[in-house]
Amino acid sequence: MSGGERGAPGKSASRAGRDLPAAIAVGVGLGAVILVALLTVRELFIGVVAVAVAISTYELASALKRGAGIQVALVPVLVGGQAALWLAWPLGRAGVLGAFVVTMLVCLMWRLKDGADGYLRDVTASVFTVAYVAVFASFAVMLVVPEDGVFRVLAFLIGVVLSDTGGYVAGVLLGKHPMAPTISPKKSWEGFAGSMVAGMVGGALTVGVLLDGQWWQGVLFGAAIVVTATAGDLVESLIKRDLGIKDMGTLLPGHGGLMDRMDSLLPSAVVSWLLLHLFVPA
Repeated sequence: MSGGERGAPGKSASRAGRDLPAAIAVGVGLGAVILVALLTVRELFIGVVAVAVAISTYELASALKRGAGIQVALVPVLVGGQAALWLAWPLGRAGVLGAFVVTMLVCLMWRLKDGADGYLRDVTASVFTVAYVAVFASFAVMLVVPEDGVFRVLAFLIGVVLSDTGGYVAGVLLGKHPMAPTISPKKSWEGFAGSMVAGMVGGALTVGVLLDGQWWQGVLFGAAIVVTATAGDLVESLIKRDLGIKDMGTLLPGHGGLMDRMDSLLPSAVVSWLLLHLFVPA
């Protein structure tokens, strides 16, 4: 979770309300899988992203049905999401846009058989699901395409991890002022400040050292990642509150579902690609 957590001291679940040992173990395991994919064959990274997107899409669709009775067109959303990811490598933005538009058309037709009741609601949720998960994730794929793509992905991931870690530490130690009490009561402005410091320092180092960019570009990059990672976490928290659920799933001990870990990564992938494309063109 980005932006910092605050709360009263707890048991082994930590002050942030998580099973910290399990959360750390899962985080390290996921990080190791990503690093192995990046540092061996870059195409494997797309496979890792594709699996994560498929699981997250299923979790989000299940949560929408469980919490609000919304029926996502799961088959076209899953297939279209995979198409957007795999076409991002050879065709870039054109491939992603083409897959997304075709998926929208299929979703419109897929839902016809169930009649008018809830049609707009279900179609809208289907389009939202493929855009929010697969299309956003496609930007992570586009990050890895250039010759220095491994470093671009590392800059993106390190930025999100530092935002999360800086916010967690500052929030636990110093958190007193709630950031968004009606959405995520454990988030604090102190935690957000910790995220911002860690993110900007990390951005300056990764963009400057790994990508030969300017230090000020790295600072802006890190700050933008913190903002989008925090906003992504708050958005998913609001979605879960609207649906009346605690977690998107139960796959990852200490985290909830995989979608509960993707919330800060998805919007940050978009901003990472945009800023790195501007600052250090491939």
